[in-house]
Amino acid sequence: MEYRSSKSKEKQSFSCGKVRLKQERRQVQINIGMMSPQGVDLKPRRGKTLPLFTDPEIAAPVLLERAVQKMRAFNKDMDEGPYILLYPDCSEVVNVPGSEKPFTLAEYKKDLGKAYARITLFICLEKHFRGGDDTSDSDSEIVITSRSTAKFNQADTVIVISDTEDMGPPKTNTDKTTCYSTYTDLYAPCVEEEDEELVAVNMTSLFDTEMEEMNVTLPAIIANLSQPIDHGRVSRFNISRANVWDGAVRGFKRTSYSENCDMLVKFTDDAGVFEEGIDSGGPRREFLSLLMKNLKDRPIFDGPDGHRFLVYNANAVREDEYYLAGKMIAVSVVHGGPGPHFLSEDLVRYLAGQPSFKATVNLITDEEVGKALEEIENAASVDALREMTMRHSTMLQTAGCLRHVASVEEKKGIVSDYLQWYIIGRNSSVIDSQTAVSLEDVLMFATGLTSLPPSGFEPSPGIEFLDDSPFPMANTCSNTLKLPLLESYNVFKSKMDFGMQNSPGFGCY
Repeated sequence: MEYRSSKSKEKQSFSCGKVRLKQERRQVQINIGMMSPQGVDLKPRRGKTLPLFTDPEIAAPVLLERAVQKMRAFNKDMDEGPYILLYPDCSEVVNVPGSEKPFTLAEYKKDLGKAYARITLFICLEKHFRGGDDTSDSDSEIVITSRSTAKFNQADTVIVISDTEDMGPPKTNTDKTTCYSTYTDLYAPCVEEEDEELVAVNMTSLFDTEMEEMNVTLPAIIANLSQPIDHGRVSRFNISRANVWDGAVRGFKRTSYSENCDMLVKFTDDAGVFEEGIDSGGPRREFLSLLMKNLKDRPIFDGPDGHRFLVYNANAVREDEYYLAGKMIAVSVVHGGPGPHFLSEDLVRYLAGQPSFKATVNLITDEEVGKALEEIENAASVDALREMTMRHSTMLQTAGCLRHVASVEEKKGIVSDYLQWYIIGRNSSVIDSQTAVSLEDVLMFATGLTSLPPSGFEPSPGIEFLDDSPFPMANTCSNTLKLPLLESYNVFKSKMDFGMQNSPGFGCY
């Protein structure tokens, strides 16, 4: 009996341990911010957003309690409550929006359609939310408007000159003029001081926002990107160790492949015999590591190890290898593999939209080009520099770097401009071909403008649908965008990107 009792306790403790472990694993991260009154509205306070780890089944009252507790831990100057929990639209968190279901974080996330890490809720003092804190120590705002607009601003305090005073002959009232001058002399410095304080507050808020954004970690970003992965479905990769690249290309080009599915990798030897073992993550990571190593040596890249940059290759363009390389890199990063550590820092900065460029001559693998740049770089006088530029004038003219030099210091600019053209400019067609279409591109395609005009659109923009063309069309005279009706979103996105990026001409760039 004692043995049975001890076994029962052991089994029960083991079962409880699994339950506790399961509960610990169900913790998710959301963001909690603070709202406070600004004018007549409630606005989020910048720099006050904090991450909060919690159970997805948590209800509103408990979530409010934990949010206030977290805020107090990092903000010792918080006012005493009570507080209430708010949605981003300033409505109180009671039910899931648009339904009568009581709020739980999981239900809200399901209806919102966002990852937990992108959900932000706010806390606010109840007296601010209910409107009970209407008193203010600041003076009432005085607005001086013209008579033509005064009737549209009934709620403002308006200083208006009466019509009867206008109709009479002009008179000089020394007392009134003196009083008004005294008023403006006193009031103007106050306005200037308030403007200076406002600028200081805005700069502080901007700094807080930048610091808040800098606190976002790379693992958190990748975890957010991996949220859509369906771990119940797999995309299979049969990889021969003798030819990793061909197996990877077949796997990525398979019609059943989806980046939103888990990867199931099986390795084979030279004879085609599968290696034993189940892919629980190890084979996948090994495959992605081998894939990045093979990708580094593809003809679409040039440059020394650790500083590879894209180059134009006609066969790779026909095979769509540039797009495939981008997909492989993205899949490797999101599915737990290595990143493209072989890429040049200058190329990465260019792709990220950062203007800095710090390449050196030793990145050039072409011996003749590298030697020519070294000769220009080593010129010791203006005459020597002019001689070198004329000797290599054809090379410099191709890159748009040939120019008259007036000082020896200009050699740095010539070499830098040529390097930027060699690494980025001459290959911009393959780099920019993979750039996503921006909102400005769509607006330019449909209206001939890259931004909203101050006068507004005339006529108003409209959308029509096409059933006889796979590509988008536009009529810039009527500001009409015509969209194709296609069988899936992926096909639609591909055709839209192709149509927009290949549309320069009438109605576009």
